[in-house]
Amino acid sequence: MASRFLKYSALLQKYRTPLLIASCGGVFAANMFYHVFPDVPYRQLYQAWHQGEPVIKDYGISSPKNFSAFASFGFHPVGAGVPWLPAGAQIGIPANFNSTADDPSGITNRTIFINGKTVDWSSDIGSALKESLVFSHEAQKFAIAREVARLQSGGPVMYAAVAPVCLGGVWVYSVALKQMLGLYAKPALFRGAANFLALGLGAVSHFLMSDAVAKWIDFSSDRRAAGVSRDYAKGGVEFYDKILSRNRTLRSLMGQKGEDMYAPSGNLFPAHLLQLKHTPYTSRREGILTLLKEEKV
Repeated sequence: MASRFLKYSALLQKYRTPLLIASCGGVFAANMFYHVFPDVPYRQLYQAWHQGEPVIKDYGISSPKNFSAFASFGFHPVGAGVPWLPAGAQIGIPANFNSTADDPSGITNRTIFINGKTVDWSSDIGSALKESLVFSHEAQKFAIAREVARLQSGGPVMYAAVAPVCLGGVWVYSVALKQMLGLYAKPALFRGAANFLALGLGAVSHFLMSDAVAKWIDFSSDRRAAGVSRDYAKGGVEFYDKILSRNRTLRSLMGQKGEDMYAPSGNLFPAHLLQLKHTPYTSRREGILTLLKEEKV
């Protein structure tokens, strides 16, 4: 058994560079798959895209044909793809973007179950939830623009690069630990312990780096979208106000599960100690308010 372990160790040592390159490339390719081929996981539809087309023009996209739309599940836009790749990018427009204060049918004609019960849109809390899901045209345009900004700036590529970079970091940690502690002359057990420690450091690096990159992409996308015009910036403030209001309402509707998921402010609680679920919505709202106060839009 020990001889077989040493044989595998020698093989890995001999081919560690090509194995590292292949592993990092494979992880990057897996993370980028649904952005390179967005048609595979997403069904292309054009519901409510009339709100998105002006955004493409306002944002100054030189090749609007690289963007298309599909009807998405949920209550705010999502995006996939990379505009400057052959398959282009797709932006999901939710059904509630067809609704207005005068005609909320895009919301009320949907049946939503929370804790196994149907939301009564005529109740006080149902009305509060409905109000939080109705966005002005300015808020809708900002929401779409932030997805355009995220995809146009290569956000998916940067985020997909985190895992392979951290995987390469595991190799660097491993080599550095063995050299600093002189483990190459020690028994294989010590080198194995160093490898496990390097894996642990790599995992922590991945959590921290993922959060840092995600926050940078989010704040950058907000700044770019709000920078289109002052109306877009005001729409951004409304958009995050409505998200926070929706989350506070869901916190009440969902009982204990809502209290575990949403903070009283409307932000999402962290996924765990080392990783956030999302960049705090209050911080994103304050960032846009700062731009408005400094008259940078």
